[in-house]
Amino acid sequence: MRRPGFHRQHGRQGVGSGFKAMVVKLSVAALVLLICTLSLFYSSTGTSNAPSSFRSEIRLAELWNNADSSGWKPSSSPRTHWPPPPTETNGYLRVRCNGGLNQQRSAISNAVLAARIMNATLVLPELDANSFWHDDSGFYGIYDVEHFIKTLRYDVKIVEIIPENQKNGKKKKIKAFPMRPPRDAPISWYTTDALKKMKEHGAIYLTPFSHRLAEEIDNPEYQRLRCRVNYHALRFKPHIMKLSQSIVDKLRAQGPYMSIHLRFEMDMLAFAGCFDIFTPKEQKILKKYREENFAPKRLVYNERRAIGKCPLTPEEVGLILRALGFDNSTRIYLAAGDLFGGERFMNPFRSLFPRLENHSSVENSEELAQNARGLAGSAVDYMVCLLSDIFMPTYDGPSNFANNLLGHRLYYGFRTTIRPDRKALAPIFIDRENGRTAGFEEAIRKVMLTTNFGEPHKRISPESFYTNSWPECFCQTAAKNPADRCPPNDILNILDNGLQKEATEQTNSTI
Repeated sequence: MRRPGFHRQHGRQGVGSGFKAMVVKLSVAALVLLICTLSLFYSSTGTSNAPSSFRSEIRLAELWNNADSSGWKPSSSPRTHWPPPPTETNGYLRVRCNGGLNQQRSAISNAVLAARIMNATLVLPELDANSFWHDDSGFYGIYDVEHFIKTLRYDVKIVEIIPENQKNGKKKKIKAFPMRPPRDAPISWYTTDALKKMKEHGAIYLTPFSHRLAEEIDNPEYQRLRCRVNYHALRFKPHIMKLSQSIVDKLRAQGPYMSIHLRFEMDMLAFAGCFDIFTPKEQKILKKYREENFAPKRLVYNERRAIGKCPLTPEEVGLILRALGFDNSTRIYLAAGDLFGGERFMNPFRSLFPRLENHSSVENSEELAQNARGLAGSAVDYMVCLLSDIFMPTYDGPSNFANNLLGHRLYYGFRTTIRPDRKALAPIFIDRENGRTAGFEEAIRKVMLTTNFGEPHKRISPESFYTNSWPECFCQTAAKNPADRCPPNDILNILDNGLQKEATEQTNSTI
């Protein structure tokens, strides 16, 4: 049946006119197909304001410089109205941050945001150092407390301890009500369950506090607050900064250097379930560690290896670098704990890259021995890797050290990172082990061409916000999108005025 208005009213169509109609229809169909193809292409390459990180070739000289910023620069200052924290809050928030140094950094950032969301006074976060590092130095021993509180004065009120409550002339301690937040809890949990208990008891104690606030929040200002905490407020104590800078200066005295987080330690290998390359005795140790620390799971080495779930071996790391063009003169700083399997796995890497260093070999002094234990030692490694010309994580899945460093280096000026795609590289290494070595380095380079080297790029799950805070914590001076424009130069004056206004209003209300 013909649609009304689309059939001819006068006689029968001729052959010529029918042919022309068919040509028109085919032309329209071709045009539609072209539009759909272009639309699919552009949608697959990200949003319109997302810079392209496509490379046609890898130039070694370029890797020693910062990645192309495409006009973006770090900026975590508020860009919309951001009122100062009120003098009177809803109560006190205590948190206990568990895990290693970098897991704790994320938790501290989340704690500040949770305090802002609940209009709470944050008590200086507790670091659960004993269970992980056997180190009781805590927040005071690692971070500059005065700097932390001062930097966040426009965002939250922070106290070092919960003050005593003065009531009827008597002092009474406020006991924080303990709560266990759900993993990746939404904002609504904090504004309902947590806030209700805070108002009832005057204080709450959230423990444990690792991954207890959702990362993806549809509020750019909240995300920028996380960046202010992680990249500005959390500054290590002066002695850690001084020691880190001393190591960097000694490394730089001989030219640029690369840092590698060589994640080939017992806990990660046990977590990954990659046992078969080890001796029966070593396998027994790994399996025992896994049974004691992780949930039961069916793990088959060949299957895990084929999908890139196994950490790269030191030799594989060396082969990737060689394929990219790095030679044996490359100076490499290793941030790693005790490598499982020892020299048997390190020797092939050392034969490729003999100029290997760690903080002990660069700075062999009494000061290092005293100030680089436990959390402080991890902090030194963090700073040396942050300031390196190139950083390469070998297992950036659940590794908080690597994830935080990737995010910090992005924020610090798009500093070059080499991020191997383990899943894509696995079949190439397996072929090599089976004697198929033809085109090995070319295959490695092909895979690496598709990876990101530190340029701004769209965050796609499972990439963490702490690994990639673009675009929320970046801006462009001449941005087409108003949301991407940099805040005014006098933003600190604006925030100061807001803080003074709040103090004046509080003073006037008490007179």
